[in-house]
Amino acid sequence: MEVRHLELLRDLRERGTLGAVAAATYRTPSALSQQLRTAERELGVALVEPAARGLRLTWAGEILADGAGDVLAALARVESALDEGRGEPSGTVRIGTLPSAGAALLPGLMGGLAGTRLRLELEDFDLAEADYAARTLDHDLVIAHSLSADVPAGAEGLFSRVVAREPIDVAVPASHPLAARASLVPEDVVGQPWIAVPRGFPFATVLEGVEAATGATLERIVEIRDNRLVESLVGRGLGLALLPRFSTPPSEDYRLVPLTGVRATRAIVAIGRHDRVARRAVSAVLDALAEVGAGLN
Repeated sequence: MEVRHLELLRDLRERGTLGAVAAATYRTPSALSQQLRTAERELGVALVEPAARGLRLTWAGEILADGAGDVLAALARVESALDEGRGEPSGTVRIGTLPSAGAALLPGLMGGLAGTRLRLELEDFDLAEADYAARTLDHDLVIAHSLSADVPAGAEGLFSRVVAREPIDVAVPASHPLAARASLVPEDVVGQPWIAVPRGFPFATVLEGVEAATGATLERIVEIRDNRLVESLVGRGLGLALLPRFSTPPSEDYRLVPLTGVRATRAIVAIGRHDRVARRAVSAVLDALAEVGAGLN
């Protein structure tokens, strides 16, 4: 039994098709098919069978896919012990992050890792909360967020660690009467036009909380994801919005005002597969990330 066969079966179950596994791992479907045939020949049992979408795991394939995580985690612990004996951690760590949390955390992280033997590969993506867990297939750590829990939706079976907590403030046009307020409560923002995020994104839960607290329905004039675009629309006086306190640049065009009376603080959470987080390089980067997060204010 080879570790690469276990990884392939686990990836096939989670990604769904050989084509998806091939695209993610830079191999061809034919090469993966050959690897499956080799594994079946060596083990003497069928591991996959035809299905509507292409292939599905047999009972034997499911057993091996279930065991893959434990085997890979054990190997990662052995590698970590070897790294410990060599001295400082080294290697490449792949991080995927939502842009706003990355803006708050990654400059400090990269600066802190300068001069070490650790290297980062970065990718940014802005997703619905439940979609971040799937990105751990391709990254050692994924920086996600939630305003309703310390473990983002969909990541319950993964490793998770809160690395920072960040208030979400109301962005108010500078000329708006609410811009002079020290803080706001839900009743203050009812009847205002809102530049919102799509449903399913963490910030959307704040507006849903305002609606629940007041019994009113907020006017969402547009639903967009990019914070820079949100800032520009608020700056033109088109409406209120929600923006993260630590990564929103100061501007003469708008002001950030704290919102009380509803849950408006997000947990920024690093999630990952247990076997990958067991690598010493990944755990070292995770610790450094948490140190940066603890210093945000």
